[in-house]
Parts: sequence; C-alpha cells; structure tokens
Amino acid sequence: MAGEKPQLNDRQRRFVEEYLVDLNAMQAAIRAGYSAKTAKQIGQRLLTHVDVAAAIEAGVQRRSIRTGVKADRALEEAARLAFYDPRKLVEATPDGYRIKHLAELDDDTAAAIASVKVNADGSFEYKAWDKNAALEKLFKHLSLFKDSEDRAGGAGSIASLLAAIQGAGLGVRRTPPEGRGS
Repeated sequence: MAGEKPQLNDRQRRFVEEYLVDLNAMQAAIRAGYSAKTAKQIGQRLLTHVDVAAAIEAGVQRRSIRTGVKADRALEEAARLAFYDPRKLVEATPDGYRIKHLAELDDDTAAAIASVKVNADGSFEYKAWDKNAALEKLFKHLSLFKDSEDRAGGAGSIASLLAAIQGAGLGVRRTPPEGRGS
C-alpha cells in the first residue's frame, strides 16, 4: 500500500482541496458540497478517513516544498514573537534613554515589530505583534493547556492570565532630543 495514491471520490477530493485553504474542516465540508447542518460532523469524520488524511498530508507536504515553509520555521517565528524582550527597544544614554531606530534592532526584536508610525515631528512609534497570541499558539502546540476552560479562554485560562500581566500591548514612542527634529 505504501506509495499508492489515495482513492477519493469527487467530494472527498474537493474537501481535501478546500481543507488545505484554511484548515477548517467544517467550512471545507460546506464548500465541498456537504450539508451545512452536518458539516461539522462530516468534516471531523473525513479528517479521520485514512485516504482523506493521506491526501491532506500529501497536500501539506507539496505546499511546504513549494513555499519553502516548514513547520519548524513557523514555530521559530511564533517563538520570536512570544519571547521578544521589549527592553531591547531602548538604549540607556547619559541623558536618560532613547528608543532605538528599527535598523539598530537585532533580528528577533525587529521581527516582533508589526508597524512603525513616523510622526510629523520626526518622532516614531512602534507597535508590536500580539505577544499573548503568540504565546497562546505555542501553548496549544505544546499541549500546555490543562483543560477545556483554558482553551475556551475562561477566567483561569493562560490567555486571561497573560492578558492581565501584559496589558493591552506595547506602545513605544521615540521623541527627538531637544533642538533636533523638524
């Protein structure tokens, strides 16, 4: 059986194609022509069908080869966002501190920057990617959630704990020194 092409009917083949779009079994089942009423159950059942699972795995492998993106690389990027240190955005000076320019940041810290806003006065602001979301994705990948309450975002969840600790996010503003700027 090794090396044989999976035997799928037309709707199963379509399900595989649609599943590879967004990895959502229910939506893939609907787009493949299955009933919306039973799409969730059908999608889950199709994922456990040996030939469908093999076709999905083959599709993932083809996409990985085509794009050059591997699961390890995606995990590395999530880790960069989850573990960046915002202190690396700042440098001590004799007058206090200054916010580093984007070109001065190390690769891991720069990867955590979602956007840079340059103001009319020459100052700029960084907005970082959501550290909590990256941590939560890593927790899920590593199966570190203890129960369904954690996955649902309940009061005792990792996500709510991190949100309480982290606050709303990073908003760093750099102002030019006195006598400089526009």
